[in-house]
Amino acid sequence: MSNKDALRELQLRLANRLQAARERPRAAGWLAVECAGLGLLLPLAQAGEIHPARQVAAVPHAKPWMAGVANLRGQLHTVIDLAAFLHLRQPVPAAAPRQGAQLVMLNPSLRVNAALLVDRLAGLRDAEQLESLPDDASPRPGFAGARWRDAAGREWQALDLAALALDPLFLDVAA
Repeated sequence: MSNKDALRELQLRLANRLQAARERPRAAGWLAVECAGLGLLLPLAQAGEIHPARQVAAVPHAKPWMAGVANLRGQLHTVIDLAAFLHLRQPVPAAAPRQGAQLVMLNPSLRVNAALLVDRLAGLRDAEQLESLPDDASPRPGFAGARWRDAAGREWQALDLAALALDPLFLDVAA
């Protein structure tokens, strides 16, 4: 077989695989993050760009969980320390260095210029990789979604970022 035929066959196989991937219904996809040791799943459709957590400017007279503001792609975004907002730990000053911390912007379709400060990115997850956990009936905020467990036994809490963006506590940043 000539190189030209082999290349054509490879291109055909790749095209078929890409087409099959497009036609296959996609399960829910999440960006997995960690905040104060808790695993959180952020819906990919509601999450935006990811940026290193640098240059966050503190804002006076704001709630302690509001880390400050950051200029991301020429627009000011409110930066929410997600771990502090969820009461997983005490707020950390905006100027404090955070090794591995990232800012996850909310998708522009949510119409809120906000970014979530997370401790660490943990990759992408699909429903196929996770096992749904039963609802434990404990009180949770309206933006808390289903709980999941991965193959390693780690539990993950899904968050609905659209519901979070509408939550009155999330919107009330003034101290």
